[in-house]
Amino acid sequence: MFFISDTMAGAAPEILKAVEAVNDGLFLGYEGDPVCEEMKAQFAKIFETEVSVFLVATGTASNALALSVMTPPYGAVFAHEGAHINVDECGAPEFYTQGTKLAAIKGANGKLTCEGVRAALTNFPKGVVHRMQPGGLSLSQATELGTIYTVDEINALSEFAQSHGMATHMDGARFANALVALGCSPAEMTWRAGVDVLSFGATKNGALMAEAVVFFNQDLVGDFAYRQKRGGHLFSKSRFSAGQFLGYFKDDLWLKLARRSNDLAGRLEAGLMELPGYELACPVQTNQVFVTMSRELVLRWQEAGAQFYIWSGDPAQERQLVRLVCSWKTTDEQVDQLLEVARG
Repeated sequence: MFFISDTMAGAAPEILKAVEAVNDGLFLGYEGDPVCEEMKAQFAKIFETEVSVFLVATGTASNALALSVMTPPYGAVFAHEGAHINVDECGAPEFYTQGTKLAAIKGANGKLTCEGVRAALTNFPKGVVHRMQPGGLSLSQATELGTIYTVDEINALSEFAQSHGMATHMDGARFANALVALGCSPAEMTWRAGVDVLSFGATKNGALMAEAVVFFNQDLVGDFAYRQKRGGHLFSKSRFSAGQFLGYFKDDLWLKLARRSNDLAGRLEAGLMELPGYELACPVQTNQVFVTMSRELVLRWQEAGAQFYIWSGDPAQERQLVRLVCSWKTTDEQVDQLLEVARG
């Protein structure tokens, strides 16, 4: 019963086959091979527009490098207080941007609102040399709480950002999960809604170490290739990362895997909500379930061998906030087993 994170799941067999398929032969490195060219063409096809794509190894690098071309060192990037860039990246965004400030904003269910960003902007007046200047807006899709922004919400936030001279970044570590939940196209959830640059993640959804920075706004690309190299994320054998994306997109594998994990989370939610003692902390919209439960129930789960994350971080609290994450590799039997433990 492994529900700690979708990073615990290995690579999908189809992606391993795709890596093996690009192993034979000799090719130029550093994204100069035909596999990378095909991969970039696939991104353009999926997003229905011209894009610039750069491969990196981690979501942290993808986010931090993307932000580095959006804002000057004296700029501020506005993000939700629970965003990965603010909580879980050990200062990497500040490091890669050479000092940009992250302005953390509160928001229900892990989401930003125009009102919240507007209030935060009052602390960063334009033209005042004593203050950091508005530099960019970062949205997590899906959020750290597994919730999603609607297309209209993304559009409203990006329009607001643009009106204040800021570009919009999307942290898409669980991009596929959000996409299938919304039922829209990749283009509708990104550039058509005003997103300038996307951190596109595949690692949590069946890949090995496959992340990409995707630019829709070509004016932002600038010196990114040099930043990628200087940051240690220009792969010599880049075809092995590109090959993963080819396998990921083939026959809509990425959407099938994400739909599977979302469906299992929905099934887990439905089962828990039939039982006393469990309360949802926020809507279940993708592959994560956040539920509050007593310490006694937490102990029961742990003694039964269930692995999950205690989100609240305070073992002294009588009620605990627990995160349960379903992956593409989670089975129906594991969900049934956990629900059986929950029933006692």
